[in-house]
Amino acid sequence: MMKYVLVSGGVVSGLGKGVLASSIGVVLKSCGLRVTAIKIDPYLNTDAGTMSPFEHGEVFVLDDGGEVDLDLGNYERFLDVKLTRDNNITTGKIYQSVIDKERRGDYLGKTVQVVPHITDAIQEWIERVAMIPVDGEKGPADVCVIELGGTIGDIESMPFVEALRQLSNRVGSGNFCLVHVSLVPVVSAVGEQKTKPTQHSVQELRGFGLVPNILACRSFKPLEGNVKEKLSQFCHIPANNILTIYDVSNIWHIPLLLRDQKAHEAILKGLNLIGDAKKPALEQWAARAERCDEFSSPVRIAMVGKYTGLSDAYLSVLKALLHASVECSRKLVVEWIAATDLEDATARKAPDAYEAAWNVLKNVDGILVPGGFGDRGVQGKILAAKYARENQVPYLGICLGMQIAVVEFARSILGLQDANSTEFDPDTKCPCVIFMPEGSKTHLGGTMRLGSRRTYFQVADCITAKLYKNARYVDERHRHRYEVNPDMIDKLECAGLSFVGKDESGKRMEIIELPSHPFFVGVQFHPEFKSRPGKPSAVFLGLIRAATGELFTHAQLPTQINNMAAKSSLSNGMQAKIKAFMNGSAKSSLKTSLFSNANGIRT
Repeated sequence: MMKYVLVSGGVVSGLGKGVLASSIGVVLKSCGLRVTAIKIDPYLNTDAGTMSPFEHGEVFVLDDGGEVDLDLGNYERFLDVKLTRDNNITTGKIYQSVIDKERRGDYLGKTVQVVPHITDAIQEWIERVAMIPVDGEKGPADVCVIELGGTIGDIESMPFVEALRQLSNRVGSGNFCLVHVSLVPVVSAVGEQKTKPTQHSVQELRGFGLVPNILACRSFKPLEGNVKEKLSQFCHIPANNILTIYDVSNIWHIPLLLRDQKAHEAILKGLNLIGDAKKPALEQWAARAERCDEFSSPVRIAMVGKYTGLSDAYLSVLKALLHASVECSRKLVVEWIAATDLEDATARKAPDAYEAAWNVLKNVDGILVPGGFGDRGVQGKILAAKYARENQVPYLGICLGMQIAVVEFARSILGLQDANSTEFDPDTKCPCVIFMPEGSKTHLGGTMRLGSRRTYFQVADCITAKLYKNARYVDERHRHRYEVNPDMIDKLECAGLSFVGKDESGKRMEIIELPSHPFFVGVQFHPEFKSRPGKPSAVFLGLIRAATGELFTHAQLPTQINNMAAKSSLSNGMQAKIKAFMNGSAKSSLKTSLFSNANGIRT
C-alpha cells in the first residue's frame, strides 16, 4: 500500500510548506525511498494558468503542458523528478470532474453532495496520481508527500480536510503521517517565543479529525527547550517529534535541519518503514549548501521585468540563476530593475527613479529579460536589450525577452521604426512578432503553446549548441502565444541576427544569437523550468560564464575560432591574445574585443 505524508499549515500562510514538503521528500529519498508529490490548491481556478503573478507567484509549467502552482517547481528541483498536471489538485478540477460525471449520469439519479461525492473524488484522485512514477523508474513510488495549501480553518479547504481525514482512517495510521507546520512568533516587547497560536492551530486540526504526528515550528531562531516542552504538553505530541524550522542562509539547509533533528526517524516510524530505509545520505546536498554560503566573488545580474516587486513572480528564473552561479563558484547578486523605470516617461515623472535604474543597468555583469504578458514596461525592456547589444554586455532574453530583442534589432539595425509585436500594437505596419496560428483569442486558459517541445539547432558551432554539449536538438518547456514572424527572418538574418534554433517545421524561431556579440542569446522557451541544483540550465550557465568572463573556456569556441591561433596570417600579438583567451587568463574587456575580431575574421 502507498505510504502518505501530509503537510498542512496553520496560523498564517506563507510559512514555507512547499519547501518543507520538498525537504521531507529529499530526506526520505536520501534514505533510499522513491518519492512522489502532490500539491492541493483549494482555489476554484482549474489551474494556475490565468492567475496574475501578483496573486499567486509564477506559473510553473510541466513537461505535459500543465500550468501549475510554483510549489511543484520546488518539488521537481529538490527531488529531481518530472511531475504531471494531475500532481496539482485544485477545487476547480475536482468539481469539474464531479459535474462531468453527474452530466453523464454516473451517479444514477442520486443527489450529488460534497460528502460523499466530492470527498470521494478527492481521495480517488490522490490514490490514482500517487501511483504514477515520476522518477524515470518503473512502478509506483514508496511514499507520496501531499501538501495542503492554505491554512487549517479556511472555508475553501474544508472538503479536502474531510477527504484527507477519511483517507487517513481508511489506509490506517501505519500508512499515513501528518506533519503540521505552524508559526511560533516572538513578541518584540518581551522577546518571548509564544506557543498559543500553535496550540490553537493544533486544537482546530484535531477538531477536524486529523491528528498530527509531527509538529514543524517556524521561527526566527531555534525553539527554546521550555517552549518545546510546553508545546509537547499542550499539543499531545512527543517532544522528539517537535521540529524547529528556523531561518537559514539558504533553503538547501532545510533538509539538513530535518536530518539533524531526526525527522526522518519520526516519519519512518509513523509509516512503519523503520526497517526498510537506510540512514540519510546527504553529503553532496550538504556540500552544496555550505559552498553556497562561502562564495564571496559576486556576479551581478540585472533582472529587468514587470513584477520586480514580488520575487516569487520569477522564482524559477532566480533558482536557475542560483544553480548556475553555484556551478561557477560565484555569489549571485540580483539587481531588480522595474522595466518602466528605464523609459522616457519615467524620466519626466520621476527622474530620480529613472537615473537610479540606468545607473544600476550600466554597472552589472549581465542582463536578463524574463517572460511576461501585457505592454507595461515593454519599452523599458527594449531599451535594456539595446543597451546590452550596443555595449557588449552579456544578455539573455527568455520568451518575451527574446521577442523584444528581435523588435529592437529590427528598429535599430534595419531602421524599421514601426517594428513591433502585434501583442502590443495589433495594427503595426512591421509585425516582427505575431500571434501563433493555432492560438485562441477568446479562451485564455490552456490555449498557449505549452509544455516540452523540441528545438533543432541550425548551426552546429553556435554558442548555444556548445552550451548544450553539441546536441543536435534540445527539449525545453514552452509557454507563449506570440512568436517571431517567419516572414521577417530573411531580412533579420541578412542584417546579422542569427536564428540558430528552430522547431521541427523550421517555421518557429526558438533561439537567436548575435554572432558579433560575446553573449547575446534569446530563447522562445523557458529553460528555467528544468534547471536543478547541481544540474544548471545550459543557457543560464552560459549567461553567468559570460558575465564572469569564463564563457569560452566552458562552452568551447567554434572550430573556426579555435583554429585562429594556428593561422600564419595573424600577428603574434593576436595569436597571444587567442591563447590567453583559451586558457582563461584574458580579462573580460579583452575577451569582448577579441571575440569581435574573431567573428570579423570568420565573416
